[in-house]
Amino acid sequence: MRLLRSTDLAVRVLMRLAVAEGSTPTTREVATDMDVPYTHAAKVVAELQHLGLLDARRGRGGGLTLTEAGRTASVGSVVRTFEGDGDVVDCEGATPCPLHSACRLRGALRQAQEAFFASLDPLTVGDMVASPTGPLLLGISSRP
Repeated sequence: MRLLRSTDLAVRVLMRLAVAEGSTPTTREVATDMDVPYTHAAKVVAELQHLGLLDARRGRGGGLTLTEAGRTASVGSVVRTFEGDGDVVDCEGATPCPLHSACRLRGALRQAQEAFFASLDPLTVGDMVASPTGPLLLGISSRP
């Protein structure tokens, strides 16, 4: 299974903010740290703010901060939210699969997808920044 770029970025932004230690990086700084376009980071940050996982403040003294809900958020839940409920394969697309009515693959792939999410469910954002990851994240920060 391959994650959407926005899903990957969402988890990395949360992890980056989890090690911010009192600093409040801007969306632009986080985009630079993560080497992604600002517009893409801004969309992901807006969704994370909407979900209550981070706070974003504009203007002087503003920036991004992780909420307590963000620190304790299940990685599986974040991934599910950004990936959506769709199947791994599109059996009913523009050209429906001729095996659709008797296919066992679709169910097996759905089961594998749920196992993937379930393996991420017990992990929190806080867990993801335990050593050695947290110190490495601090090292890539664009802020002094």
